[in-house]
Amino acid sequence: MLARKPNLRVVVDPSLTLPPVDTLELRTAGGGILAADADVRGDDPALWRVVTERSPTDQEWRDLDLAWRICRHVRSNAIVLVRGSALVGVGAGQMSRVDSARLAVGKAGDRSVGAACGSDAFFPFADGVTACTEAGVTCFVQPGGSQRDGEVIASADAAGAAMLLTGTRHFRH
Repeated sequence: MLARKPNLRVVVDPSLTLPPVDTLELRTAGGGILAADADVRGDDPALWRVVTERSPTDQEWRDLDLAWRICRHVRSNAIVLVRGSALVGVGAGQMSRVDSARLAVGKAGDRSVGAACGSDAFFPFADGVTACTEAGVTCFVQPGGSQRDGEVIASADAAGAAMLLTGTRHFRH
């Protein structure tokens, strides 16, 4: 196909290598192709840090683990609510994380009371945490890394919620 194009030069640079195709996610956009590393690394809850005054209960740990694993497969800005080892609400694909949080708690309804919240990327502001805690969410797992982590953590503490930081993110476009 390239040979049929007039005035086309193909330059081969042997220093450029691509990872195996099975580790790439390909998307089309505006006539081009976006290639991103697939999110295939394992999750290890033993590496997560409790950053709030309250630690999660055993059931909250299980729900947070499940919420975090589900976040991997949800479009950004993903907010996933899990209660009693069951998915009860998802907010995704919104322009802002707080809108995804509101969508997730709206979908969960009364099942958001006592739910665990997983966020695929950091909360840039405390408003997403507030939207969840006002609906009854009691714990959070998120990567951390926002310039406002202190405010976000303080918001969880003020609501009596537990929060874990993973140090890694799941950000699926």
